[in-house]
Amino acid sequence: MIDSKGYRPNVGIILCNDEGRVFWAKRKGANSWQFPQGGIDDNEDPETAMYRELWEETGLSAEHVQLIGRTRYWLRYKLPDKYVRKNSMPLCIGQKQIWFILRLVTDEANVRFDCGLKQEFDNWKWVDFWYPLKDVVYFKRRVYRKAMDELGILLTGEDINVKADSYLSKK
Repeated sequence: MIDSKGYRPNVGIILCNDEGRVFWAKRKGANSWQFPQGGIDDNEDPETAMYRELWEETGLSAEHVQLIGRTRYWLRYKLPDKYVRKNSMPLCIGQKQIWFILRLVTDEANVRFDCGLKQEFDNWKWVDFWYPLKDVVYFKRRVYRKAMDELGILLTGEDINVKADSYLSKK
């Protein structure tokens, strides 16, 4: 399902622990790391898609997490031209995402990667909240920053943008 502007509806998931660290997952067979994310199916609302994607990609279900919040609006990113499949119709130029922030409320041993039709990840780790902005593929950085800015405040109750700038300026 691609919208009229060429964006595929998608959800992104920031999963945190009690220490405020976030779940950072390694794509299967690649040295590429990201947050869990995935497409919204026809006739599926973003929250339903988020729980489905959470299960398919991490083996965690609704009872394993606490929903803290979601972004108010769609956040978009464009794919670099080399990743756009120009022969597919309708043409997909990027993704529009609703992001969710969740807290893990179960033992992390419940994380598994064999629940979806296609395994997305083969490893994961807890990282500092802002670490993903330095490590994610370049074309997703802006949307990650927007999602993390909006949702991070729900973790701490304070404006965390100053902390982000400080963290990102460290070498």
